[in-house]
Amino acid sequence: MEIFRSIWKPIWENLKAIAIALLIAFFIRAFIAEPRYIPSDSMLPTLEIGDRIVVEKVSYYFHSPNPKDIVVFKPPNLLQNFGYDADQAFIKRVIADSQQTIDVRNGEVYINGEKIREPYIKEPPNYELSATTVPEKKLFVLGDNRNNSNDSHVWGFLPEKQVIGRAAFRFWPPDRIGLIKDN
Repeated sequence: MEIFRSIWKPIWENLKAIAIALLIAFFIRAFIAEPRYIPSDSMLPTLEIGDRIVVEKVSYYFHSPNPKDIVVFKPPNLLQNFGYDADQAFIKRVIADSQQTIDVRNGEVYINGEKIREPYIKEPPNYELSATTVPEKKLFVLGDNRNNSNDSHVWGFLPEKQVIGRAAFRFWPPDRIGLIKDN
């Protein structure tokens, strides 16, 4: 019996350590940050296919996403109706938030009638969008690759509750490691 205890005790201690580590990892992923992979070119040139990023979740517990934030979100119901999985994540830039009016004309984006500066886009949008006001608790999001992005100009407003977090840090590839700039 003593041999059994001497063998079992270190195993039990290791199992407890593993269980605690798994609980901590789950807590961090669920509430603080999680890694994500960029599968498309909709955010070029800011994010490239194959980039791996850390999505920070804490800041949105205290405030809503701000314009220019790059957010990761679950697809809204309309996209789920078109076959996107509810657990699939999208990534886009917030362009306008509640009560702001957005329109796109002549390759320029306007918020509340004023043209916004967008040094982060791949090319100007080649579509028009009539002036529309963002409803309460919703966001208007666009990909930085404006002409190759499935975003709010296609499917409408993003409910804030669908936001998972903010793209904060790129950890792959090694030559592009660093903070993800919102501007």
